Amino acid sequence: MVQLLLVIIYLSFISLGLPDSLLGSAWPTIYPEFGVPLSYASIIYIIISMGTVISSLQSDRLTRRFGTGIVTAVSVGMTAAALFGFSISHSFLALCLWSIPYGLGAGGVDASLNNYVALHYESRHMSWLHCMWGVGATLGPYVMSYALTRNMGWNAGYRIIAVLQILLTVILVFSLRLWKGRIVTDSDTENEVTAKALTLREIVQIPGAKEVMLCFFCYCAVEQTTSLWASSYLTLYKGIEPEAAAGFASMFFIGITIGRAVSGFITMRLNDVQMIRLGEVIVGIGVIILLLPMGGTASLVGFILIGLGCAPIYPCIIHSTPAHFGADRSQAIIGVQMASAYIGNCLMPPVFGLIANHISVALLPVYLIVLLILMAVMHERLTIKTQ
Repeated sequence: MVQLLLVIIYLSFISLGLPDSLLGSAWPTIYPEFGVPLSYASIIYIIISMGTVISSLQSDRLTRRFGTGIVTAVSVGMTAAALFGFSISHSFLALCLWSIPYGLGAGGVDASLNNYVALHYESRHMSWLHCMWGVGATLGPYVMSYALTRNMGWNAGYRIIAVLQILLTVILVFSLRLWKGRIVTDSDTENEVTAKALTLREIVQIPGAKEVMLCFFCYCAVEQTTSLWASSYLTLYKGIEPEAAAGFASMFFIGITIGRAVSGFITMRLNDVQMIRLGEVIVGIGVIILLLPMGGTASLVGFILIGLGCAPIYPCIIHSTPAHFGADRSQAIIGVQMASAYIGNCLMPPVFGLIANHISVALLPVYLIVLLILMAVMHERLTIKTQ
């Protein structure tokens, strides 16, 4: 039964990644059809992100009341409904309205599933599960491309993903008895206890909470800023042709996906703290290579290394949460970590956009190294405070 549930969780992580890259793939077709500016995609992205922040902050309360299985099933169901809503939308306003349940569902399943895996499975499974998210995020554009190249329309791409999400919802509903639900194990007494949900103020006052929130904020800022601005950096500063630059930038995502697959095996030798430190060092080497006055091949190596370094950091921070804060508080902490992650995703890439616009895109490695140093300092402070 435990292995069957693990398979279902793997499927859930693939499903979680499937819709994440759909909007970017479909938007060049959507915005002329709806007669809106190209930049309006950011409005939908912000609505989705705000929904994920809200649901992440409520994940502790909801999971304690209903259990991980129910929260996951309902969250995936909300996402499926929102994706189907996207597929029948014929206006930009409709997309904005359907983005609300999309964001709320995505944040709920993300925080709840991550905490469940952190509590009940080894670190290698956390790395491999996030690798599965990368598989889903990679497959999403292929599904959309399939729909567009066969003249089915972007709506059909969303409908295909919605059907897959509906099937997963059905599987989750029938698997509810496999989940441990509302029970949290106290590691000191080994008795099953249910602790009360914590308020945001109570969470922030926990020793190490502010540090882990900032650490997560900086990590996601590094990942998303690299993702968004790598091609522009290569084209505008390194003088690489746009087509080649796009291919180079994709190496970053390949590095993350492959890195998480490999990290699962390395975690059998190293603990979470060591894995995070290793990842930070590799990211640092990648950024330093970008800083050196070298050509396109060196930049390609730099972005691959940044991706490989990022690979273990996200899953290992999450997996180490029960060890740092205790099983009874891990859901609350992971909820605020997810919220910090989405805020970092939304805020820091546009901040660098302003720097690139008013100063120079060449400052990308400097921006990344500052975020990396702050992340490393916060992680070391977290480790000291929670030993």
